[in-house]
Parts: sequence; structure tokens; C-alpha cells
Amino acid sequence: MENFYVFIMMCILLILLPGPDTAIATKNTFSVGKRGGLQTMLGTCCALLIHTTAAVLGLSAIIVKSALLFSIFKYVGAVYLIYLGIKTLWGLRNKEVAATDEMNSENKYESKSCFKQGFLTNLLNPKVAVFFLTFLPQFVNPGHDTFLPFLLMGATYTILTALWFFFYIYLLNQISAFMKKPRTQMVFEGITGTILIGFGLKLAMEKAHH
Repeated sequence: MENFYVFIMMCILLILLPGPDTAIATKNTFSVGKRGGLQTMLGTCCALLIHTTAAVLGLSAIIVKSALLFSIFKYVGAVYLIYLGIKTLWGLRNKEVAATDEMNSENKYESKSCFKQGFLTNLLNPKVAVFFLTFLPQFVNPGHDTFLPFLLMGATYTILTALWFFFYIYLLNQISAFMKKPRTQMVFEGITGTILIGFGLKLAMEKAHH
């Protein structure tokens, strides 16, 4: 394996770029709380480990090279993101100022789906598979076995992602008092819902790489 420190720096830059995973983690942290954000992060990291395993076993290469499989993942992922966006916007219609105990009971219910949202958002994004197949090989010695290097890089990327989201969620939780004001939350959820739909439409128009 070559230039591991360069790989780490590139990972950090890529992780800091906002995407669907960041949008979901942000939404769930503000709407459910720190617990919801951490569950979302855990779901995202579990999906990354599956992508790592798929890359190690060569499954990602099959998905990227197969137009049909790529399209299936792409459209299912896009529909899921659009569904989450519409669900967020639809929730604004019936959103009323609730008592604290009602909000807490609702948050306990909502937190159960945070892991699933983080997991599916990342797992159903074929761009992650493309990333692993195009980015990781650049740091492997030509002609050498890729099993351990891919495993190490995938684990490193997952750990860095977890560290960033843990820090990010902690910061969001610090300003949650302001964000939990009904009007602020409605504006934020409206913006987040629109962004999720935008990510879904962008993913749907993504072309397979051959």
C-alpha cells in the first residue's frame, strides 16, 4: 500500500463534503436529539463496512460494470432519498407546538428509525460503490494482492467518518435549544426535506461508469 497518509488526508476532505449522509444525520440530530444523530451515524458506518466488504470481494466491481445492477441501486436509492425528503416536508403540514412530554414520546418513537435511515441512505447509494472502486486502487501497489489494503482503507474511512460525525453531532446538539424552537425547526426541516429530494433527483440522473 502506498501513500497512506495522503489517503487519510483525502478521506478527511471527502468526508467533510456535505452529502445525503450529512443531511440525514443533521435532520435526525435536530428532530430527535443526540441519540438520534448517533444512531444515524452507526447506521452509516455499518453500511460503509458492507461497502468495504463488497469492494474486497469484488462485488462492487460487478455492480459498477453492470448497467442493470447499477441502475437498480441508483433508482432504489434515489426513491428512498426522495421519500425521506417528502416525508420530512409532509410532516410540516401537521406540525403543531406540542407539550414537552409529547415531544419526548414522539422522539423515542422516531429514534428507532434513525439507524435504518442512516444505513439505507448510504447502502443504497451506488456512488459509494463507485468511490470505493475508483478511489481505493489509487493507493495500492500494482500487481499486489488488494485484500488487506482494501480492508485497511475501508476500515480507516469508516473510522474517520464515525469520528467526524461524532464531533459534528456533538456540535449540533450544543445549539439544539435554538434549533428546537418550533419556527426554527419548521424552517430547517423544510430546507432539509428539499435538500434530500434534490440529492435523490441528482442520484437518479447519475450515469453508470464503464
